[in-house]
Amino acid sequence: MRLGGVLLASGQGKRFGSNKLLAEVEGVPLYRRAMDTLAEAGLHRLAVCSPYPEILAAGENSGFLPLRNDHAAEGISASVRLGLSAMDDLDGVLFSVCDQPYLTTKSIIRIIDSFQQSKTAICALSWAGRRGNPVIFPRDLFGELAALAGDVGGGAVIRRHPDRLILVEAFSPKELSDVDKPDDLA
Repeated sequence: MRLGGVLLASGQGKRFGSNKLLAEVEGVPLYRRAMDTLAEAGLHRLAVCSPYPEILAAGENSGFLPLRNDHAAEGISASVRLGLSAMDDLDGVLFSVCDQPYLTTKSIIRIIDSFQQSKTAICALSWAGRRGNPVIFPRDLFGELAALAGDVGGGAVIRRHPDRLILVEAFSPKELSDVDKPDDLA
C-alpha cells in the first residue's frame, strides 16, 4: 500500500498576527519541526503546499515535492486540492499541519498502521475521543477532497462519512495542541 504525505503550510497567521509557520519552538521553526516529523514516518511520497519560498526551498531540501500555493487566500481547500494533485496515483494521503509542534513521528506511524489494517477507513489522530490532525484519507475519497472549495478542509468529507472514521489515539495529549496565537508558544 502506497501512502503520501501532504504538509499544509499555507496559513496566513491572521490570529497569530504574522507568519506563525516561522515562529520557533525550542529554537526550531514550526514548519521545520513539522517537516522533520513527517519525513521520518516512511511515507512513499511527501509534498509541501505553501506560498512561502523559504518553506518550499526547505521542503525540497528535505525530500518534499514543493508545491507553490498561489491560491492560499482561498483557504485550506486550495492546499488540499494542490497537495492531492501530486498524490492521485497513491492508495491514501495523510494531511498534516505545521502548527502542532509536539506531534511525534511515533503517532504518525500509529495512524499509518491503522490505515494499512483497514485500507478504506479515514484515520485521524485523536485524544480522549476528540479528533485532530493528521488525517489519512483513502483513494476512493480523493474526488470529494478535490471538490472542496473555500476555507473548508477534510473535516467536511469526514462529516459525510462518519461511519468510516477511525480515531487513533496519540501517545500524548500535547501532540494535538496547536499554535493559534503567540501566547500558545508559552
